[in-house]
Amino acid sequence: MILVTLVAAAALPAIFILLYVYKKDRTEPEPMRLLIKLILMGFLATVFAVITELLGEMVLAYIPFASEDSMNFWNYLLVVGLSEELFKYILMRRVTWKNEDFNCTYDGVVYAVFTSLGFAILENVFYIIDGGLATAIVRAVTAIPGHASFGVFMGVFYAIAKKQKTRGNHVSSRLFECFAIVLPVLAHGIYDYSTTLDHVWVFILFIILMFIFAGLMIRIMSGRDTVIASSIPAPEKEPVEETPTVTLPDDGPTSTAGRVIIEPARPDASRKLTNYRTGADKK
Repeated sequence: MILVTLVAAAALPAIFILLYVYKKDRTEPEPMRLLIKLILMGFLATVFAVITELLGEMVLAYIPFASEDSMNFWNYLLVVGLSEELFKYILMRRVTWKNEDFNCTYDGVVYAVFTSLGFAILENVFYIIDGGLATAIVRAVTAIPGHASFGVFMGVFYAIAKKQKTRGNHVSSRLFECFAIVLPVLAHGIYDYSTTLDHVWVFILFIILMFIFAGLMIRIMSGRDTVIASSIPAPEKEPVEETPTVTLPDDGPTSTAGRVIIEPARPDASRKLTNYRTGADKK
């Protein structure tokens, strides 16, 4: 029973954020099977990151840093931040980059946040089993929204990269893919490093600004969601049905003999409304 309570405490804060991000996708909500797969990719990224972080710390132990503070900075930036965000990105990209459901810019934010919070849920379970409910409360207002913020930053540039690729701008696409990795790594590294400083206000100020900025990015990307045009086939035009050709008899000066009358079939007024932005059927 205690274990169930701890797991629930680890997962619930992330679930609330996931629901919020999902409901902001008003253009074309993503299929649940894909979102669940992304959460599982986040779990897998946690396992990979643990291994690389252990190896990275072993390597850093042999480097003569000027101070412990300097070692902490590079450890959190190049070992922790890079390992976690890079694996999130690689696994997310593998699942979504060529997926036909990746057809709007806000989709990138959804994918990255779901992957990031999948990572955060499993990581949270490990921390809370060791530290208890007190740890759960602290991480609910720091680490969980922190990972969500890293996901937002990743998703914004990931979506831009996808859009550039569909327009044939391959160099620009690669550049934005780099941004999709570098910016979350920097934010993650600074977040972790600031927890080691003597001045706790630096950490508090940083996370408040980061959370506000991430929230604004969600609102902007959701409100200005646009179609990644080439990823959605143009809707097919319905053929116009025509009545058989009719030739009227000659019955006087006003005769219409020889005239061909073609009457288009009456359009179906009850035609199903498709997605108002994409023109594609709902998923």
